[in-house]
Amino acid sequence: MKKKFGSLPTVFFLAALVGFIFYSMMPQSASEKNLPLSEFSAPRALRIVSEISEKPHYTGSANHEAVAQYLVQELKNLGLDTELQEGYSLTEWGSLTKSKNIIATIKGTGTGKSLLLLSHYDSAPHTKSHGAADDASGVATILEGVRAFLYTRTPHANDIIILFTDAEELGLNGAALFVQKHPLAKKVGVVINFEARGTSGPAYMLMEVNQGNAEMLRHFSESQVDFPACNSLMYSIYKMLPNDTDLTVFRENAGIQGFNFAFIDDHFNYHTQQDDLAHLNAASLAHQGSYLLPLMKHLSNADLTSLDTTEDSVYFNVPYGFIHYPFSWNFPLFIIASLLFCGLVFVGFGKRILNGKDMVRGFLVFLIAILVAGAVAFLGWQGVIAAYPGYTDIQQGFTYNGHDYIAAFLLAGLAIALFCYRRSVPEMQMMNYAVTPIAIWILISGLVAWFLPGAGFFIIPTLAALFGFTYFIITQRTSLLLNLLLTIPALVLIVPFLVALPVGLGLKMLYGVVVLSVLLFGLMLPVLGTLAGKSRWAIVMLLAAAGFLVHAHLQSGFGPGRARPNSLLYYYDAEQQKAYWTTYDKTPDEWTKRYLGASPKKAASLNRNTLFSKYASDFSWSAEAPRKDLILPRIDFVRDTAIGNFRYFDIRIAPGRNVNRYDIFAGEKMKFYNLKANGISHLNQKGSLYRRNGKRILSYYVVDNAPLELQFAINRNDIFDMSLLESSFDLLDNPLFSIAKRPASTMPAPFVLNDAVAVSMKIKASPKRPLIVSPPPENMRSHARN
Repeated sequence: MKKKFGSLPTVFFLAALVGFIFYSMMPQSASEKNLPLSEFSAPRALRIVSEISEKPHYTGSANHEAVAQYLVQELKNLGLDTELQEGYSLTEWGSLTKSKNIIATIKGTGTGKSLLLLSHYDSAPHTKSHGAADDASGVATILEGVRAFLYTRTPHANDIIILFTDAEELGLNGAALFVQKHPLAKKVGVVINFEARGTSGPAYMLMEVNQGNAEMLRHFSESQVDFPACNSLMYSIYKMLPNDTDLTVFRENAGIQGFNFAFIDDHFNYHTQQDDLAHLNAASLAHQGSYLLPLMKHLSNADLTSLDTTEDSVYFNVPYGFIHYPFSWNFPLFIIASLLFCGLVFVGFGKRILNGKDMVRGFLVFLIAILVAGAVAFLGWQGVIAAYPGYTDIQQGFTYNGHDYIAAFLLAGLAIALFCYRRSVPEMQMMNYAVTPIAIWILISGLVAWFLPGAGFFIIPTLAALFGFTYFIITQRTSLLLNLLLTIPALVLIVPFLVALPVGLGLKMLYGVVVLSVLLFGLMLPVLGTLAGKSRWAIVMLLAAAGFLVHAHLQSGFGPGRARPNSLLYYYDAEQQKAYWTTYDKTPDEWTKRYLGASPKKAASLNRNTLFSKYASDFSWSAEAPRKDLILPRIDFVRDTAIGNFRYFDIRIAPGRNVNRYDIFAGEKMKFYNLKANGISHLNQKGSLYRRNGKRILSYYVVDNAPLELQFAINRNDIFDMSLLESSFDLLDNPLFSIAKRPASTMPAPFVLNDAVAVSMKIKASPKRPLIVSPPPENMRSHARN
């Protein structure tokens, strides 16, 4: 009986430790309403979120202006003078719009660089997103944090600038406008930016620095935040990827460094109509607030002129703590681990407690465990996608039941590893088996020290395992208690990745985290390999995995609050005088089939000009639609003059109806010089040549139905070949259409032009009177009055 249940305390300890690791990552209580006014209160911040996110408020919408007025009043209620900055900007994404930034300043006693608190207040277009998490939560965090800061009358030397940017969702336009045009931008020393890519989970810290991170980390450490959630592996990966937050504009265009804070769980709500107050996790909001006040108090009194450094540091959080050390330690630690390992193996052979036969057997068992677990996870996820094709319409890559799949696949991987090591062997033989995992982790540590130095902390659990191996070589026995304690670094540093990676990068990463979990299993082999009844535990893990898969199946359907994304557009080709219904959906649902029909055609002909989207989505299906009475835009060639080797243009495009967006395209052989749009050059324009990818020139997001004016030159001998796609985001509300209300189990798909009335046409001079498609008399009279 003792042997049968001897493994229970070990399993209980490991499970409790894993639970504690996740519990300690963020505040667990966010509902206390009577907190002192000197502290950040999530309930108070939620009231602000509620006001901002009551309705969708994308740039150019009526609700957007109402939110701007509300924020101005909130800043005035704090006793702060506010300033509005308005103007056009054309950004890296090729996005042009008129932004309205909201700015306030808390004066300090000194004359040094300023601390900038940053969030954007616009919501995502196209999807009726309420923007509760992205980014009303960030705005509310700043307003509530500033309120508490002012209440305590905290003395500070540095000015604190509050900047609520506009049009972040369109292309970081508000940030670009501030950096390019506002005099306060030159005073900024460091930025704290709050963002969201989901509606729950811990808020992770990600830095944007010019060179090294050491000075920024020193200040972060000295701020003594309560729940740091961060590590330098994420930092290294983040630096290699294209970044798209407002902070990126400050760093790339003004050399201003800063901290990003963002929560990413429930990623499926990102940029959707489910980004609302009901889905926002109050604890995630509280986590954002737990960063702000300590950082404000520290950075508002710090020297912000000396943040640049070439030195990088490894860093990571532990429960309620934060550790960092220089990148320069990575190779010495790797060398120490390598020499210690080789020495221990040499001594082990000398003592005859290690032997080549068992080590080779251990290598083969570990290799089989990795390969089988990885293959099962990879093929298993392909099977899930085949069984539930609707999952592919969730472009974020993380399904509503995604956590069930993470648990199921990790448990299955653990079961496979336990099954591979199911034979009970003497502890000395098991320690021979442990040689291979330690060697592999040392190899991994060496590779990351060279190629991905931010992951240098992988050496720490490796050194812990080596310490246990040293004890075995010296004493020729093992200690379960010691080995359990030595698993703590591995669990603390590795386990959070097993969840964060598939949440942030999508469930397609499941095979990778399963392989990582088996590698972690190998590092913990002195504990897990000696469990009593490993076959029974493997069965228990498989049954638990099956249970999670059953639960995932029961939760695989769509419904209110767990809606299936879909898309529908009315697309009129003015050149061919044909109209179409079209969609991005891979599998049309019953609602879209009402317009596409039972047998839609491939929409390849509508993809001649590719629209910008996060995941490079193209129209998938189309069907012919009736022509509607659409007033086309008026195009005037204000200037078309040939001088020398160039042809100079000034083209004005004025909407004939209420529209929200213009996408401008040109033949790829056309070269544009000195291009200006509404009087603005590209943010990163260098030289006279306008650089672009593919046919797309820019996307103009219209505010107040203002026209678009393009000024540029082309080579005199180039063939003029330009076109546009004009869109209004009103398909479901446009009186020309009778579109059925979208079922509660569906919602507009994010990241694409959606619920839109779109008109495609060549850019050529309009006749003197606006061109009208099948105009009824009342529309002509209305247009004449306008």
